[in-house]
Amino acid sequence: MSPENRLILPDTVAPELSGQRERGPRLSLHEFQARLLDRMAAARDGVGMRDSRLGVMIGEQRCLLDLREAGEIVPPMPVTAVPLTKDWYLGLANIRGNLVGIVDLQRFHGGALQTWGKESRIVVFAAALSASNALLVSRVLGLRHIGDMVLQEPAKYLSIPGATHAYLDQDKNEWVQIGLRPLLADPLFMQVGR
Repeated sequence: MSPENRLILPDTVAPELSGQRERGPRLSLHEFQARLLDRMAAARDGVGMRDSRLGVMIGEQRCLLDLREAGEIVPPMPVTAVPLTKDWYLGLANIRGNLVGIVDLQRFHGGALQTWGKESRIVVFAAALSASNALLVSRVLGLRHIGDMVLQEPAKYLSIPGATHAYLDQDKNEWVQIGLRPLLADPLFMQVGR
């Protein structure tokens, strides 16, 4: 496997997928995603992990997604543009035989369009939300435990669509929790036509 398709996770953290920076054995991206999906499924089933969130980068913003609301993570794929839609609605992708609308949340918030890169991923909303939507994320950072973070005053983040909480981790990084269910309740988010 080529070096660019491998992800380094530390020995002590690989089972937890917590994303610490220590060096350890290499996991292929496929192995990393398989383990992450197993952990996400365990969290949705209520087996521990009650305070775990999926850490992602949306543009330059660190975000947390509730594992019960995130369905799966897929690599970049062809997206078909839909005429007469807003620029933050990137189009439709065929994900496992289902047409899913891909949204650039950073652009929806008024920022610049995200660029597709080799670390970009598509996070599909969970089937329980009864929505065929997904978010473009710049990078998946793995699981984060909000129990290890300090809850912050959310006032400065409330303008971010779907923002429910803000946290500060031990490295003083700011994280915004994005609720996918509140996003679906936002009439602007559901109005993709120009």
